[in-house]
Amino acid sequence: MAIVNAGSARTVSAHPADHTNYGAMAMVTTLFFAWGFCTVLNDAVIPHLQSVFDLSYVQASLIQLAFFSSYFVFALPAGKLVEWIGYQRTMVVGLVLMASGALLFVPAASVATYAFFLCAEVVLAAGVTVLQVAANPYVTILGPPETASSRLNLTQAFNTLGDSVAPYIGGVLILGGAAAALPRGEHLQGAALTAYRIQQAASIKLPFIAIASAATVLALAVALFRFPRIAITREFRPTDLGVKQEHVWNHPHLYLGAIGIFIYVGAEVSIGSYMVKYFADPKIAGLPLERAAKLVTFYWFGMMVGRFIGSAAMQRIAANKMLAWSGLGAGLLVLASLLGTGYFAVVTILAVGLFNSIMFPTIFTLAVAELGPLTGRGSGLLVQAIVGGAVFPVFMGFLADKFGIHRSLLMPLLCYLYVIYYGWRGYRIRPTEPQTHLQALVE
Repeated sequence: MAIVNAGSARTVSAHPADHTNYGAMAMVTTLFFAWGFCTVLNDAVIPHLQSVFDLSYVQASLIQLAFFSSYFVFALPAGKLVEWIGYQRTMVVGLVLMASGALLFVPAASVATYAFFLCAEVVLAAGVTVLQVAANPYVTILGPPETASSRLNLTQAFNTLGDSVAPYIGGVLILGGAAAALPRGEHLQGAALTAYRIQQAASIKLPFIAIASAATVLALAVALFRFPRIAITREFRPTDLGVKQEHVWNHPHLYLGAIGIFIYVGAEVSIGSYMVKYFADPKIAGLPLERAAKLVTFYWFGMMVGRFIGSAAMQRIAANKMLAWSGLGAGLLVLASLLGTGYFAVVTILAVGLFNSIMFPTIFTLAVAELGPLTGRGSGLLVQAIVGGAVFPVFMGFLADKFGIHRSLLMPLLCYLYVIYYGWRGYRIRPTEPQTHLQALVE
């Protein structure tokens, strides 16, 4: 597995082990659960801070902007860090950053300053990004190459388990533990408003203290664990011999896939970010925030179940066709929720998670097909495209402020149209590119 380094022609590569190291696998799998939990806990943080600071949807979307921008900013430097200090130490650095970011939520809640919360999100997300860059490729080299995909799917299942648990715990501890809201029509100013916000924001402290404690324990465990020694070597590049290097932009299926990742992640994160407020809207279901947050668990649980179903289905159905049909299913469910109200709107939008499940790994796999020595660079481009999770919630927030949260679903609906296109035609390797038997397998 390769990790691209910013500003360098080098690629970090490692030699896979001959057999799977199950102890190391178990240790790394806990990291997948941890960052999944931290990422999706924002689904409860967003509506809570929106209420505390009386934010518009666009202002509330700055939380996801701060979090997912870190993928774009820190992904390539993290790859360089792997080259410098190795996988194990890089994972420790990621956990320390995660613990530091989680701890920053405590003073942020104590002074009740929104900008402080955004800074804490950036540090927390930097740790998550560093962890992902180190742990994902490390799993693939912890055993034989033939079973790399199986190992990664297993760890991703635990990642999704963290995704599923987070909204429920966030609903109980953050939204359920918040102080009573002001009576309708009552307004506070000055010191009284600050005191009220500090009281309301206090419910955020406990879950993030727990995250910081868990991340610290994991950092110590990873630092002391005897991981197998895996050499990191410098991979051959055409530039080493002065040969003109092929560019990733010569491969349309790659950059169209990067656009697909950008758009898909944007849709997934946008739906999850506003789902609590969507369910609480009186024109839709009018649910209490705590109950709405607990229901979001089913959105992420559907993604976990869908990965198992999708993995089995793709033994018989071509990956590109599976992607197109999943995009169609998700789009139809979003449309149904957009046109419906009450529990029909709730259930249909929750079911979108089932179809989202296979989109990211499938787009990723199709996009890096036949890249050869450019696979590392292509993977780096696709990881950076996750920044869509920062951009699209802002767009959806603008639509929600302008036209209402219900009509803002038009944005993810349009996103799924592109996913359908990529599975239908965009994935195809162009005639000018080298083709092998893999092209025939997906058609």
